[in-house]
Amino acid sequence: MAGASSIRLIVVTPERKMLDEQTSSVVFAAHDGEVGILPLRAPLLCELGVGQLRYEAGGATHRLYIEGGFAEVASNTVTVLTQRALPVGQITEQTIAEAEAAVASLQGTDPVTVSSRQEAQQRLRVLRRLRALA
Repeated sequence: MAGASSIRLIVVTPERKMLDEQTSSVVFAAHDGEVGILPLRAPLLCELGVGQLRYEAGGATHRLYIEGGFAEVASNTVTVLTQRALPVGQITEQTIAEAEAAVASLQGTDPVTVSSRQEAQQRLRVLRRLRALA
C-alpha cells in the first residue's frame, strides 16, 4: 500500500475497470451533493448522482463524467461503481448531440416520462458544463 498521503481510486463501469490510480484527493458527485475524500477517511458508502468526479494525481487535476452508481471508501481506497464514466477530454460535440436527442425523444406527461426527461436534462447540463472545462 502507498503511504498515508495517497488514496487508491478505482473506477469500474459495466464494461471494464476504467481507472486504478494513486491520488492525493478525490471529489465525486453523490446523490445529494459533492463529497470530498482525503487520505485516511473513515469508511463510507454512498449513492452517486450524475456529475463530475475529479482527482489529484501527478500534480494535475483530472476529471471524469459519471452517471450514477455507488462509491465505497474503505482502507484508503475509493471504489466507484458507475453506469458510465467518461474522461472530460472525451466529451465531444457528438456526445452532446446524443444527449440532446435523448432529451428530445422523451415526450409525454406521465410521471415516468417526466422523471426520465428530467434525468436526461440533468445529464445534458452536466455534459455541457464539463465539455466547457475541456
